[in-house]
Amino acid sequence: MPGNRTKGFCASAVALVLCALAAGCGGSGETVGGAKVVLRYTWWGNPDRAERTEQAVALFEKQHPDIQVRTSFSGYDAYKQKLAVQATGGDAPDVMQLDYRQIDQYASGGVLLDLAKQKSFLRTAEIDPGLLATGRVDGTQYALPQGRGTETLVYDVRAWKASGVPLPRQGWTWEQWAASTSELAKRTGKPGTTDPGQSEDAFEVWLRGQGKALYTKAGGLGFTADDLTAWWTFTDRLRREGAISPAEQTTQLDGSVENTPLGRGKALSDFNWDAPSSGYLALIPTGTALAPMPSGADGTPGQYFKPSMFLGISANTSHAKAAAQLVDFLLNDQGAAKILGATRGIPVNESIRSETAPLLKDFDRTVADYQASLEGTLKDPPQAPPSGDNALQSTFQRDYDQVSYERMSPREAAENYITEAKAELRS
Repeated sequence: MPGNRTKGFCASAVALVLCALAAGCGGSGETVGGAKVVLRYTWWGNPDRAERTEQAVALFEKQHPDIQVRTSFSGYDAYKQKLAVQATGGDAPDVMQLDYRQIDQYASGGVLLDLAKQKSFLRTAEIDPGLLATGRVDGTQYALPQGRGTETLVYDVRAWKASGVPLPRQGWTWEQWAASTSELAKRTGKPGTTDPGQSEDAFEVWLRGQGKALYTKAGGLGFTADDLTAWWTFTDRLRREGAISPAEQTTQLDGSVENTPLGRGKALSDFNWDAPSSGYLALIPTGTALAPMPSGADGTPGQYFKPSMFLGISANTSHAKAAAQLVDFLLNDQGAAKILGATRGIPVNESIRSETAPLLKDFDRTVADYQASLEGTLKDPPQAPPSGDNALQSTFQRDYDQVSYERMSPREAAENYITEAKAELRS
């Protein structure tokens, strides 16, 4: 419902700029000498991803000699800021990499092209329908998933085995996880797991395991204060018992694996996303393993395959066909897939995924095998979250900090969060 999506670009002065430019902007593409089309393609990532992307783009240009691609990349935070400035000025790149939490904001703000206009150049038949739907807003496909990831319990293999506690297994429940992490703490003297109470991602998995959702299809909250109180009561009890990490450790979390209790040698496991868990290899040389997320009491899985990132096309591009050809190439070309590997997550094209899996090495292979073990057992992913979710992730962690430092009860913190969340989603 567009009427419910008032936050983001359309609710600010940014929207005025966008709306004016959408009506009369000449677009972000160029033509060289009246012949060669020039596209701008931007993404975030590290030097390895950049090197492989440049190689893939070179192959695309070889196959499309009438198209030149100008590329740029940066770290995630810098990328988000730069893209926001470009979008504000109506100068978004022709092809852009997007995060799950950017889809609603940029689609609602008129930044992204309706991909149905270029569907003849975009092959999507081999992308799982549930995964494909995550790039839609109000029924319109604005972005295509480029890779997929999923959450995991990453754990110190040697330490867990040495404790004698049975290893994590597929189909285990949250109560069974709690029992295991408590037993680990008793036998090793270290918390079994990083406190997941502060993680909106872990809460979503727990919530989905009960048949509920983080957000409704209309973009409102999909849970109540009672649901959040139950979650925080659950994790608060485990923290008080010493089964999971204490407040002074979890409040140091900053998104890096280095500052997690597991990464600092102060816990035996951590809830994280599969691909980023590669960072633990340098910190735990004795080895780590990936285990499925716990499920609901009746076995309902809350875990899902999430798009690791998307590709979108600027609504103002002067070369929509060429942009669509580049997007299609990055998703569906076998040569591109061999070059890119799993640098953007496991490929979403099912044939490409089957063909490239045997070629993956090291932790990329670990992630591919982990995802393969979950194939056919998970439910469809939720739609892209509303724009306000970016701010609410910080609110969620801040309110739980009040619980972990025992300044608020789980009920008080949950009611505070619900009040702020509703205000954020209405603004």
